[in-house]
Amino acid sequence: MSIQRFETGPRMSQAVVHGNTVYLAGVVANKAKGKSTTEQTQEILAIIDGHLAKAGSDKSKLLSTNIYITDMKNFAEMNAVWDKWVSPGNTPARATVEAKLAAPDYLVEIMVIAAK
Repeated sequence: MSIQRFETGPRMSQAVVHGNTVYLAGVVANKAKGKSTTEQTQEILAIIDGHLAKAGSDKSKLLSTNIYITDMKNFAEMNAVWDKWVSPGNTPARATVEAKLAAPDYLVEIMVIAAK
């Protein structure tokens, strides 16, 4: 089975397709870096939509999601954006973890796996 990579750099690819499965790298907000959890989550989910489209998938085909937030006090704020975005009836298996991220201005990072 072939492997297809999208936006490949020296360290990682933004998306990898193997068979009928799409794996996305962790996505952070670059334009909304340093802004609110709401703004960062909105940007991240828009980026995820774009990566999934390039790979021939969409949010209705999500299989699993890992969400990393720097402070659980922002959990409800992040979920408010997530709940408006996620495809009703097609919610993935999901985990949310409090963690330090690559830079202090990042409040949220989201990583998904989807079917094609």
